[in-house]
Amino acid sequence: MRKSRMVNKAKKIIIWQMISIIIYHLSFIVSACTSPSTYHHNDGLVFGTTYSIKYESSSDMQQQIEEALQQVDNALSMFNDSSVISAINRGESIIPPTAEGDMFLDVFQLAERVSQDTNGAFDITVAPLVNAWGFGFRNGSMPDSAAVDSMLQFIGHEKVMFWTDSDRRGISKSDPRVMLDCSAIAKGYGVDAVANMLRSNGVQNFMVEIGGEVVTQGCNPQGSQWHIGVTRPTDDTLSVSGELQTVLTVSDMAMATSGNYRNFYYSGGRKLAHTIDPHTGYPVQHELLSATVLAPTCAVADAYATAFMVMGLKHAQELLSRHEELAAYLIYTDSTGEYHTWQSPAMDTMIANP
Repeated sequence: MRKSRMVNKAKKIIIWQMISIIIYHLSFIVSACTSPSTYHHNDGLVFGTTYSIKYESSSDMQQQIEEALQQVDNALSMFNDSSVISAINRGESIIPPTAEGDMFLDVFQLAERVSQDTNGAFDITVAPLVNAWGFGFRNGSMPDSAAVDSMLQFIGHEKVMFWTDSDRRGISKSDPRVMLDCSAIAKGYGVDAVANMLRSNGVQNFMVEIGGEVVTQGCNPQGSQWHIGVTRPTDDTLSVSGELQTVLTVSDMAMATSGNYRNFYYSGGRKLAHTIDPHTGYPVQHELLSATVLAPTCAVADAYATAFMVMGLKHAQELLSRHEELAAYLIYTDSTGEYHTWQSPAMDTMIANP
């Protein structure tokens, strides 16, 4: 009888221990998205666009944010004459053994992988064409077919290579006229850089946004998941419309959107958008209006969003079918001009307002 009581008592202790563990974990889950102590909001201008950063911290981190962004600018900005990419474009070949040099190399190697995966739809050697069509870091006017054909001779990711020896590393070009433009990936990489800086300083809840490219982690100031809007792709060069197509729940992931509804102009009654097809040399003309991509990092999301805008709806869908780590929300028009949307299966649980 005494042994039975001891067994029952032991069982009760084990049960209460299990209940305590469950309650502890439930309280942790609930507290993971509760009202924060202090949230800061820093914003400003960078990379020719705006940034907005919200984060929970006991101190303001504006200085660290600006330092991280300046480092990315020193690596990837074509408008910064002292940047690593500007030096490469001037014909220098050595990548300096600095943090900025490492950043440039990170982006270059990622760009190479995405170029190979997208059959050249994403290509950072498209810079001469982007400039020629008036969307780059040098002034240009609408080129004729002869000029486009001439530039295509030195466009192509296979025309530039990374090399290394015992104590140096660098970039070699098959043609000195090859020029790099990382604007289709730099914003995303900048978002990642700030997010990584916040994490390294112990920040667990934040949202980093640069020009519409976003990384989130943890909870928003209301203690819930982050919600990010996808803009309806209506022609809006001044970004004043703000009409949303949908709202996505973006938690602990990165998001980037590429579209031809903000950076464009009309010439001869024809709309010319900033996305240039590296294969043809001309601005893309197809049904896809906007591509929103969610990925593990914002640089990856940024690159694939750009690639999809070059590839068009069908080819983007085909590529997504073999990339489980990517989710996408695509907006396109039919032959009558009606708007339609398509989303990959991974996006189903992320639509906040289906």
